[in-house]
Amino acid sequence: MTLLMMDLDNTLIDRDAAFRIGAAEFLAAHGLPAEDVDWVMSVDASGHVTRSVVSQAIIDRYDAGLDQDEVIAFLRRGAREHAHVTAETEAALRQTRAAGNQVVIVTNGAVPQQTGKITASGLDKLVDGWVVSEGVASRKPEPGIFHAAAETVGASLDGAWMIGDRDDADILGAHLLGLQSVWLHLGRNWTQSDYKPTYIADSVAEAIIHAGG
Repeated sequence: MTLLMMDLDNTLIDRDAAFRIGAAEFLAAHGLPAEDVDWVMSVDASGHVTRSVVSQAIIDRYDAGLDQDEVIAFLRRGAREHAHVTAETEAALRQTRAAGNQVVIVTNGAVPQQTGKITASGLDKLVDGWVVSEGVASRKPEPGIFHAAAETVGASLDGAWMIGDRDDADILGAHLLGLQSVWLHLGRNWTQSDYKPTYIADSVAEAIIHAGG
C-alpha cells in the first residue's frame, strides 16, 4: 500500500479553467468587457496573488462602483463552483485506490474555499481524505502539512509520494522530507537546480498511475 499525497489546484482540478469561467461570469454580470477576462487571469496569476490584491486591481480598472467584498466573493465562488475532475483523472484515482493505495489531498488555502472545491468536484468521493493548510496551521512546503496528511488516514510517510504542479510547494516539500515526487509540468520546463522531482508527468492520470505502481 502506498500513500499518494496530491495537490488540488491545477493538479486534481483545473483551477484556472474554473476561475476563468467565474471571471467571465463576473464581467458579464457587471456589464464589463468580456475580452478583459484575459487581463483578470493575468492579475490572478493562477491564484498565487491574494484575493484582496486581485479585487482591488479590478476595482481600480473600472468605474463601476464595485464593492471589494462582493468582488472577492464572486471570484471565489466561480473557482469553487466550476471545479471538476476529468474522466481520466477519476478513472486513475479509482484504479489506484482499488489497488490498495491511499490518496490524500494536500492543499494550501482557506478551509471553506478548498473544501468547497473538493465537494463541488466530487473529489470527496474519490479520495481517502484531505488537509488544508489553514486547518492544520502549516503550508506546503513545510513538513507539518505532510505529516498531517499521513495522520489523516493513519499512514506513514515511508514510501509516500507527493504529486503536484508547484515546484516551490509540492516538489520542494517532498524534497525536504526525502519523499518521492511527481511534477505535473503543464507545458513548462523544470528550472530548479537545488532539487528535482522523481518523475515528470504529462497528465494527472499518468502521475497517479506512476506513483501507485
